[in-house]
Amino acid sequence: MNRTAAVRARLSLPRTVVVLGFVSFLNDAASEMITPLLPLFLTMTLGAGPAVVGLIEGVAEATASLLKLVSGRLADRGVSPKLLLLGGYGVSNVARPLIGIALGWSWVLGLRFLDRLGKGVRTSPRDALIAAASGERRRGHAFGYHRAMDNAGAMVGPLIAFALLSLSVPLGHVFLLSVVPGVLVLALLLFGLPGRRSVSLDAPAGPLPSLRWSSLDARLKGLLLAAGGLALATVPEVFLVLWAQSRGLAVVWVPLIWAAASLVKSLLAWPAGALSDRVGRVPVVVVGWSMRVALLLALAHAGSGEAVIWGLFLAYAGALALTEGAERALVGDYAPARLKGTAFGLYHLITGALALPGAVMFGVAWQVFGEHVAFYLAAALTAAASVAMLAVLRRV
Repeated sequence: MNRTAAVRARLSLPRTVVVLGFVSFLNDAASEMITPLLPLFLTMTLGAGPAVVGLIEGVAEATASLLKLVSGRLADRGVSPKLLLLGGYGVSNVARPLIGIALGWSWVLGLRFLDRLGKGVRTSPRDALIAAASGERRRGHAFGYHRAMDNAGAMVGPLIAFALLSLSVPLGHVFLLSVVPGVLVLALLLFGLPGRRSVSLDAPAGPLPSLRWSSLDARLKGLLLAAGGLALATVPEVFLVLWAQSRGLAVVWVPLIWAAASLVKSLLAWPAGALSDRVGRVPVVVVGWSMRVALLLALAHAGSGEAVIWGLFLAYAGALALTEGAERALVGDYAPARLKGTAFGLYHLITGALALPGAVMFGVAWQVFGEHVAFYLAAALTAAASVAMLAVLRRV
């Protein structure tokens, strides 16, 4: 095999990985028609405050996290991953558009709960399929591709919302119209994925090992705990929308800046994931974490003006994207073949469960002490969690 053919073979991805990338693209197009507008819908239309925004986002993510462990375990037990994917994406794409007819923030909480319930059912089996199908040498590349497609969809969704808002379509109607790409998601899952054998985890035969924390590899346990600390410190991106609005960004531009942030993520996630296959996961994630701390401090001190708003918003998105593929590839690296779904379930459970107190803490700090204190707190926690995770990774 000549050098060109060898490079092409390494860069090629299995059909399962490619199809799941397009599924995520369409689903995020549907989801991100709504997500950047949700804090504005809650605060401007339904009269909720920042603490309620943090509560809804935290509860939503914590709900998804609990189910990600269950669904990952089911996939390891032999339940069809394709069935889990259909169920998860189906629930989300039914509940999500109905937010447009909510009469109060408690309605939004309930529908976001169902939306994230669907995410919980689908995420761990999907990630386990990607990890198993790609193999260790291409795992960063595969997850980088998937995150790039996911973020590309997150770019398209806000652009659609921006176009609709520019045509004076009400916020609620924009939410309802997100059902269109949602239908395409289900069609692609039904007719695009390969047959059952091609979408299995191909785990070794035999009974599934019991789920005991003490039986897990020490490297995996350390990585999961450190990732949880980083999740506690992560600022939910919906608060960046409120930050941008407080500095003069008009509502009609919110979907566009969100789309631009997703474009930055899409452009960086794939090459950053592939880079982690060549230079190692740790150097890639260290750069991303360091950037995140610096940008949180910059957000706290930033003044007004379009250049400041757009520059910091997009830079923060880029810092997040640098580590998306490498972090998930690390979980795949240390997860036993028999417990791929379980390992990703634990990863999402721990990080998502800590996202709830993190989001509420940030929202309360903002509402009680002001946004400056909230960003200072987030920067300090991010730095502490990053140092802890780096210490863990250096030992492995």
